Amino acid sequence: MSMIGIVAISRNLAIGKGGKLPWHYPADLKFFKETTTGNAVVMGSNTWRSIGKPLPKRLNIVLSRSGTVEPRPDVIVLRSKEEVVSLAGYLKCDIFIIGGANTYENFADAIEKWIVTKVPETVTDADVFMPQTFLEGFAETDRIQLEGEMEVRVYNRD
Repeated sequence: MSMIGIVAISRNLAIGKGGKLPWHYPADLKFFKETTTGNAVVMGSNTWRSIGKPLPKRLNIVLSRSGTVEPRPDVIVLRSKEEVVSLAGYLKCDIFIIGGANTYENFADAIEKWIVTKVPETVTDADVFMPQTFLEGFAETDRIQLEGEMEVRVYNRD
């Protein structure tokens, strides 16, 4: 069981625009689904709103400090990283941190592995980016080629 960050980023480190992904690559979505199915996914409330529904065949955990996320039977709403880390001890699966930017930042010290899809474009009008330094302290351990000139790189904490 690991705490894993999974993100798709453009050449200029963009990850979002107007509350959504600024691109649509079926190969990336398929890879994300295959990688996270059967595990837990942790997302912030903005990411939850942009997805709009629980991701099937995954334990959906939504972080909401303000409590504005409606409780529902197929979603666990937690208030803090500490609550997620505490719950992790009881889970028999990996926990994928799936965004957005604040959630990635919040879990930066807990993430043991990054799975990063390199999207072959630059999104000049994006409004959410990964920090330049998010992979500091990590070493690349694998590369996976996807369709459409996309490459997934796997990094493990040094």
